[in-house]
Amino acid sequence: MLRRGRLRRLNCLESPQSRSDYAYLGLGVGLRTVHFDYLLRHTPAVDWFEIISENFMDSEGRPRYVLDQIAERYPVVMHGVSLSIGSTAPLNFKYLRKLKTLADAVNARWVSDHVCWTGVAGRNTHDLLPIPMNEESLRHVVRRIQIVQDVLERRIVLENPSSYVTFAASTMPEWEFLSRMADDADCGLLLDINNVYVSSVNHGFHAETYIRSLPHHRIAQFHLAGHTNCGTHLIDTHDGPVIDPVWKLFQTAYKLTQNVSTLLEWDARVPEFPILHAEVLKSQRYIAGVCDGEANKTSETPKASYTHGDDVKLATTPHPAVFVAAEVE
Repeated sequence: MLRRGRLRRLNCLESPQSRSDYAYLGLGVGLRTVHFDYLLRHTPAVDWFEIISENFMDSEGRPRYVLDQIAERYPVVMHGVSLSIGSTAPLNFKYLRKLKTLADAVNARWVSDHVCWTGVAGRNTHDLLPIPMNEESLRHVVRRIQIVQDVLERRIVLENPSSYVTFAASTMPEWEFLSRMADDADCGLLLDINNVYVSSVNHGFHAETYIRSLPHHRIAQFHLAGHTNCGTHLIDTHDGPVIDPVWKLFQTAYKLTQNVSTLLEWDARVPEFPILHAEVLKSQRYIAGVCDGEANKTSETPKASYTHGDDVKLATTPHPAVFVAAEVE
């Protein structure tokens, strides 16, 4: 195993990290069980697939068979919801070993998770819970990222989650925390555009300021998704099309970064696969410079025919809704 000191010495030779560490994959979608039959019968013109890591780490039988078929035909990226990088509980090395085994087996282009905590004292809340943005939290998260990267023998990519509460103990904005975290730990960032928008409405900050303030050379991937407007706040539900303000933020982010792999998340009320694919293809028009909602006018999403058996479930804890992986059938 590559030890932490060795990894840091290697990183020093390559710093600052180049996005060339993460190949440009194009436009992708999440692999969901409701589309298994379709994908076994067809070979759609999708650039790549993202899997929820926990849904396949302990799975055999049909789920693993489908994943192996997909991995033979497409690049695969792993996206987790249980790393709990912000928790004060010890890192779960059994989980990390399983994560590494799966990543090696499917030749994962990279492994990602969220800047959050998901449990403590051996209990998983099945929520992506926020952390205070201060110096103590930053040091804690950076140390844990370095250990995880040692175990996995690769840089990881971490996503900004949506949030619904903030901490009085926070001393810096989220974009500063993420920027310093990525530099200090030498990891990549997964910029979820929808999460930026959701949190900006919930907390009253300027979404474009957030995006412009990040270290753009460290952004390895974008997420796009829909959300639910509850009137007083937004919830990151991934249950519908991307709205125009999020598309416009994506256009800004893409101009600042260029050639960052982009993925559409749709995890509840999941439509048929062609509808899902059509939604991510809208990003081509924003990448090309189409503005002011014209992408939606020129590429309307058909009325969705929703399927059942979604890959995610709504958290049942009192914390506002965050979607997490459910057990694969």
